[in-house]
Amino acid sequence: MKLVKAIGVAAGLMLSVGAMAQQVSNTTSSNPSARPIPESDVLFKKTVWRKVDLREKQNKPMFSENREITKVIINAVKSGELTPYRSDSVNTPITREEFIANMTPKQSDGGLSDEEIAAGFGQQQAEDDGWGAALGSDAGSSEPVAVSNEFFPKQLYLLELKENVVFDKKRSRMYHDIQSISIKVPATLNPLGFEQNVASFKMSDLVRIFRNNPDMAIWYNAQNDAQHKNLADAFDLWLFSSYITKISNPGDRALADIYGGGKKGLLAAQDAAEALIEYEYSLWSY
Repeated sequence: MKLVKAIGVAAGLMLSVGAMAQQVSNTTSSNPSARPIPESDVLFKKTVWRKVDLREKQNKPMFSENREITKVIINAVKSGELTPYRSDSVNTPITREEFIANMTPKQSDGGLSDEEIAAGFGQQQAEDDGWGAALGSDAGSSEPVAVSNEFFPKQLYLLELKENVVFDKKRSRMYHDIQSISIKVPATLNPLGFEQNVASFKMSDLVRIFRNNPDMAIWYNAQNDAQHKNLADAFDLWLFSSYITKISNPGDRALADIYGGGKKGLLAAQDAAEALIEYEYSLWSY
């Protein structure tokens, strides 16, 4: 009888452990971070948004010719390996067609007016001139022809990082835990005159793509061709230049909205970066 009870207890424990493992697995898979930190270990956390201009000298290694990070991401989306999301909250996926539409320049003239459409402009009617019948059925076909007018990966030089600056009390150090990376259409390329979000991606998904494409996803070492790094390692080692544009606040306002744009915004970004460093140092003061 005791043996039966012992077997029952052991079976119950195994089921409980299995359920807990499944729950942890599901939680991990839904976490956008590549290396999630347990909430119980978090002593301090601030969400920070940074811009990465890939034209800067320090960022050139991840924007080398034909191996641009934007090209790697775009190809992964088109092949179905990578899921794009509508915003940096990465909870609303978009389709491949929506992604391509976001990469296509918007026409500033707005296209044909309602009156022009009503008058029949823009419609192919082969029977009006009779040339379709004279040249054959193929010549008279009115099927639309797909024309690609997307931005080139080299034109999309602006990235936005969303990260959690976390102090891990178990390891007693600060971590920059990147949550998502977004590709932006620069304001200079948008006829509407403002930056446009193409799509956002979970950092955990991007690390998988970078690891699976070691020949393309490289951080180019200009000093030593034998020491090129994978882009996943480049983000881990923070081998890029960026500037802070927003820190989580009650009004969800960017630094430029609070302090102004131009030089004032850049000075505010520098002050914000130094404040985070000073906070980490002050934790060790007595």
